[in-house]
Amino acid sequence: MTEQAGEAVPAAQRGSWTSFLKSIASFSGDLSSMTAPPFILSPVSLTEFPAYWCERPELFAAIGDAKTDEDRALAVLKWFISTLKGQYTSRNESMGSEKKPLNPVLGELFYGKWPDVHGRGQTDLLVEQVSHHPPITAYVIENKTKGIRLVGHNAQKTSFSGGSIIVKQIGHAILAVTLPSGGQQEFLITLPRLRIDGLWYGSPYIELAETSHIVGGGFISLVEYKGKGYFSGKSHSFKATVTPTPGTSGQEHVVEGTWHQSSKFAKGKHGDFHDVLGAKEEVTAIGMGPKGEMGEFETRKLWAAVAKGIREGDFETASKEKGRIENEQRQRRKDEAAAGTTWPMKHFKHIESDPVYERLGKLAKIAPPTEDAYVFQGNWPAPTPA
Repeated sequence: MTEQAGEAVPAAQRGSWTSFLKSIASFSGDLSSMTAPPFILSPVSLTEFPAYWCERPELFAAIGDAKTDEDRALAVLKWFISTLKGQYTSRNESMGSEKKPLNPVLGELFYGKWPDVHGRGQTDLLVEQVSHHPPITAYVIENKTKGIRLVGHNAQKTSFSGGSIIVKQIGHAILAVTLPSGGQQEFLITLPRLRIDGLWYGSPYIELAETSHIVGGGFISLVEYKGKGYFSGKSHSFKATVTPTPGTSGQEHVVEGTWHQSSKFAKGKHGDFHDVLGAKEEVTAIGMGPKGEMGEFETRKLWAAVAKGIREGDFETASKEKGRIENEQRQRRKDEAAAGTTWPMKHFKHIESDPVYERLGKLAKIAPPTEDAYVFQGNWPAPTPA
């Protein structure tokens, strides 16, 4: 049977989907500024996406338990590969296809945690939307018991090519690990490029492309992403090569498999490497009001009416509420411009050049040689009553 354009789209929405595709094809510039048809919207804001970094908190905690630099580098890689399924395929599983997340407002916040289970320690999450034009999300994830902190930021530049949306992810993350000796190791983590296919049929899905790096602790991990027909003939295939930096002892390791399922060692160590076929552990959202309630800028309260409309198929209400929020934000920016003020960041400080990125990036000849960053100010909110 020949697949028809928009056949995965609700019948009542096919006209708007066709118009949207035509708009994409003729649009020049960053596609993130375009308004998508309501049925393709996710009920979740981008400020919740950093939680995907830790939906397997036991693997994040295990980094702190590694005894050697080599084992630690492999533990970081295992954790990183295990985050990719949540980050890039979970919407297909829960919603039927990839959806466009809600574009956060400036100053939007999300707080959450994964509780201590079996002595792994509690892991805390803090996210702040630090820029709206362009949209930039900064985040910190920390397990104080294990001495691990991840700080990063993420933005996207999107374009249309060959029937697919190409997403260049901008930003990086720095993972800091406190060693038993009291010293600290830092790992630079860069992000893969994305290709969103399946648009013609109204059923988008993500494939990762090109490469990403993890650099630190005396090792460089190069992760190569390939779609169907390269390494294994399967979608979501990858190959990760872990090599010691010059002057560091250790052997080379190669891991191959599919990042949304499982992988094995192909060189170096033997046996299974990662497996994400089991259940994930979603973050517990936390309100930071005096009694644990959510404030007006906390994402699940801010977008509650929009999310309800999307989930219930009431796209008219979702669109109306979304427009109300966006208009309020436009007015805030106008008022600030008139007063000569700017919105202050709550938890982060912007720096033009990240010295850790520069130092570690040189080891793998990562481009660009410098990149800005958002430095966490260490001001975790006070715990709220249980």
